[in-house]
Amino acid sequence: MKQWVVVVGGTNMDVVARTSAPLVRATSNPGRTRISPGGVGRNIAACLGLLGAPVRLVSAVGDDAFGEEALRVTAACGADVGAVRRVLGATGTYTAVLDDRGELVAAVSDMATVDALELDTVHLADAALVVLDGNLALPQATRVVAAAAEAGVPLAFEPVSVAKAGRLADLVHDLFLVTPNADELAALTGRPAHAWRDSVDDLHRRGVEHVWLRDGAAGSWMCTRGGEPVHLPAAPASVVDVTGAGDAMLAAWVAAWLRGDDPVAAARVGHLAAAATVESPHTVRPDLADAIGTVRHHASEKGS
Repeated sequence: MKQWVVVVGGTNMDVVARTSAPLVRATSNPGRTRISPGGVGRNIAACLGLLGAPVRLVSAVGDDAFGEEALRVTAACGADVGAVRRVLGATGTYTAVLDDRGELVAAVSDMATVDALELDTVHLADAALVVLDGNLALPQATRVVAAAAEAGVPLAFEPVSVAKAGRLADLVHDLFLVTPNADELAALTGRPAHAWRDSVDDLHRRGVEHVWLRDGAAGSWMCTRGGEPVHLPAAPASVVDVTGAGDAMLAAWVAAWLRGDDPVAAARVGHLAAAATVESPHTVRPDLADAIGTVRHHASEKGS
């Protein structure tokens, strides 16, 4: 039976520094730093494991302590890491600076190890869905998209960043789901960010079934080909750390969709997961499933 989610993307270690007072640029700021496994693909796979979905991660890490720790923690979340390659060299890193409110100020992504990931074949015989993150180099991303199309497996694409969206824009056609923010959507279509409705129409004409346009605290728009865009408000949350919120959001959408939810209902669950994540200091919240239930309960109380 086709039931597995195959996530192909980045694995790295996150180095996240948060200032303890309003950030002052171009100087040293007091604060705290934490180091934990990260990477968009890895985060999505770990969240899916925590949510009880059968998930296999395809990625690459170095032969160092960071790589070993990333594999150990990801497996402990319930994800299959047997397809993660160990390569010579250092595991990639994502270094982020957050202000005292937990909002991202700047980040540097060193994904050279994942860029070097070589995929001789992509096995999708038991896959219900492929999730591809934009960290892959173009030749490998092309191989994944082609393998999914050949196997008749729907593919969800998470662009990751503006630069990576632009690099892989030519691959964004005939896909099941694309999950950009407005700037990434602009990079995919060449239109200005404010013309997002025209950009969404462009992707629908390219054969993309669902475009889930993310807008942070302003919520999101689920845009399905042949229908009107549906706006979903963000779930209320007290921000501790925004890192990983988008990854949890997509993972929760996938888990809900696998259970039979329609795209809009699944997106509502995604917003609950994002809220639960930003309220936690963890990039991947260990109690994610329970935390989603708590956020849902609080949201229903406020709405009543």
